[in-house]
Amino acid sequence: LRSMVVDPDIKAGVIWAGVVANYPDLLTRWRRPNNNQPPPSLSTARRWRTQLQEQYGTPEENPDFYASISANSYLDDLSGPIQLHHGTADTSVPYEFSTTLADQLEAAGQPAEVFTYTGDDHNLSQGFSEAMARSVDFFDEHVKGID
Repeated sequence: LRSMVVDPDIKAGVIWAGVVANYPDLLTRWRRPNNNQPPPSLSTARRWRTQLQEQYGTPEENPDFYASISANSYLDDLSGPIQLHHGTADTSVPYEFSTTLADQLEAAGQPAEVFTYTGDDHNLSQGFSEAMARSVDFFDEHVKGID
């Protein structure tokens, strides 16, 4: 989404099971799935939540900051339509991130297509061919101008 805000030459975007949400949701609802494996070492990349809140406060303490860095705050400025794909059994990224984004796109008056893959996982393993065909058709229509 950020790319489509800063570059008007990007004509369309497709997001599969995207980690696209406002920062309060990212901080509270996006976690590494519990797959009975020990967590990776606490590297800088793994401590981003703590570091962000230590530097800027919590979303409740500094809502303007978090709105300013949330891609969802800039949906009015997108350069083209969006297509979303998400499996309902995704354990890596909450399915609700895509449904919330779809609602936000609609509220912003932005054209969007949303495809749900019932029972499918983060990789859209069951619906991969269908999702890929839909994505190619979407880019053909909105980037190449082929109907």
